Amino acid sequence: MKKYCFGIDVGGTTVKLGLFGTDGQLMDKWEIPTRTEKEGSAILPDIAASVLEKLTKTGIAKDEVAGIGIGVPGPIDEKGVVPHTANLGWGYKEVTRELSELTGLACKGGNDANVAALGEIWKGAAAGKRSGVMVTLGTGVGGGIIVDGRIVAGATGAGGEIGHIHVDERIPGQCGCGNRGCLEQVASANGIVRLARWMSEEEKADTSLNLNTMTAKDIWDAVKAGDAFACRVAERFGRYLGLALGNVASTVNPEVFVIGGGMSKAGDIILDYVKKYFVKYTFRGCKDTEFVLATLGNDAGIYGCARLVIEE
Repeated sequence: MKKYCFGIDVGGTTVKLGLFGTDGQLMDKWEIPTRTEKEGSAILPDIAASVLEKLTKTGIAKDEVAGIGIGVPGPIDEKGVVPHTANLGWGYKEVTRELSELTGLACKGGNDANVAALGEIWKGAAAGKRSGVMVTLGTGVGGGIIVDGRIVAGATGAGGEIGHIHVDERIPGQCGCGNRGCLEQVASANGIVRLARWMSEEEKADTSLNLNTMTAKDIWDAVKAGDAFACRVAERFGRYLGLALGNVASTVNPEVFVIGGGMSKAGDIILDYVKKYFVKYTFRGCKDTEFVLATLGNDAGIYGCARLVIEE
């Protein structure tokens, strides 16, 4: 039986790497820069060099390693092929084949949000569950769907793009995806700020918030302090996210929703606003779906990537 594996989470600024035992124990973790210049041509060679260096330093033989799981920011199909990833500078790229050739190790790939979801269900907030959906509230809104312990990636690897569920045609401006009315425009860290400014134009906002410089944290702090306008923003945020997740629940019927990302640091108050509207909008057979906050933080991705190559 293989004793070790690697989980690798590729981000636009850094690559997070983890050495795991196949029992799920994180033995070591470290980071290297993501060199995106020259169409990201150095990213996979840098990862391979770091993995091989770790094997040399630890004295672990390649035949003791089950493989490498790698997560990337964008769609990746079951063959490990990325059609295009703007954040990394990649066009069409056969990620798992190239990394396997560079390291001499088996390799499996997944979308970064999907592997984070897998990590939380394996060793994080939803440990012990077999199905769940992770929602990441950060710069954007990411999503990962796990059913029977496996990622639901979809036909082209775009499954779980929860941030681009249409929630309101009236939302000002265009989403980064090119559409209008997306959840991401009002429920991400940037989105809730945009939502507050939009609402301030609809009504005279008597608020402690500085509408020009406020952040998502400022808004949630104001909610906790009882600021009436901030509370109305939180209500509409909860309605949008609760509606979207109600639609997701009615489609895949998960055991649990895991809420992560930077904005989740506001705590349980986010869950309170979302669950209120989730119960209102979802099918009755899904109303008891559990909501929890993510616990693995920035390590969720490497845990999920490791899980990709560990056999059950």
